[in-house]
Amino acid sequence: MKTILISIIVISMSVITVNAQMEQKEVLIIGTMHTVPKIVKHSYKPILKRAKKYSPLAIYVESPQGNDSLSWSYLKNGWSKNYQAFYQLSDSIKNIFNPDLEKYNAILEKSFQDMSAADLDFMISSFIYQRDNANYEFYNYIKKHGYTGVKKPTRHEDGDLTFKLALAENIKLLKSMDDQQTNGEYHAAWSKCSKEGQSNGNNAINIKLNKKEYNAAIIPALFRGLGKHTNKRKSLERLHNLSSFNYVRTATKGCTDGKRYWNERNMRMANNIANQVIASNSARNIVIVGASHVIGLEKELKRNYPSLKVVLYEE
Repeated sequence: MKTILISIIVISMSVITVNAQMEQKEVLIIGTMHTVPKIVKHSYKPILKRAKKYSPLAIYVESPQGNDSLSWSYLKNGWSKNYQAFYQLSDSIKNIFNPDLEKYNAILEKSFQDMSAADLDFMISSFIYQRDNANYEFYNYIKKHGYTGVKKPTRHEDGDLTFKLALAENIKLLKSMDDQQTNGEYHAAWSKCSKEGQSNGNNAINIKLNKKEYNAAIIPALFRGLGKHTNKRKSLERLHNLSSFNYVRTATKGCTDGKRYWNERNMRMANNIANQVIASNSARNIVIVGASHVIGLEKELKRNYPSLKVVLYEE
């Protein structure tokens, strides 16, 4: 009887372990180059192919969340003219658009192919109302280019990677995860660090690292391998060091502040990703983000959310 009981316990524990492993959620982080030059306009093709092979159930993008009032407080007058215009558009629609959740959900049940022009217009207005810039851009893309997407390279991660991937995988909504609450302070610190670095050798190190990354990318770029090169760990580490001021040998006020703001932004972005992944039913999740953020996000996710499996493009 005792032997039977032990066997039952062992089998039960094995089943629990297997189920836990099956339920583990994965986050694949892909670093992008944002907009690429015309000479390497096809750079996103290999990345798109890799992303399709992964077959994600959710796509996370570097765009501010609609309910992130602190980020939008900065962005409404911040660095991006597009974000400024979108904020004003979102404010203006509050008085003239009536959200209809039932209609919204009914349209999301349709295939992209079956969405009418009126459906797309309603969804676009809904995203403006929600201050959801990522899906506002996505559905405008569909309205302009159709559910098959544009064939000619846009040279940008949205048109050549994110939107095409979402359409191919029938993912109706992109998930925003960016945080720009202290982006203004970060850029101010960047400028200050640059001025301080003119006399202490920090700028010379910065220039050397940038030149090394540029030279290393030349040959891969000529053979449509810029995306793959950018996502190699050595390249990601260099980009991370440049943006986080880890290259600095002489600590200064500007560089120290910049490093703190960069790391804190990555931490908040990681939190935005993890909280949504954990609350979802999606086992395979792709994060599409500027390559400079990849190492920081990887570190934050692995340190603070050990239940998630975090992998990079080249792994």
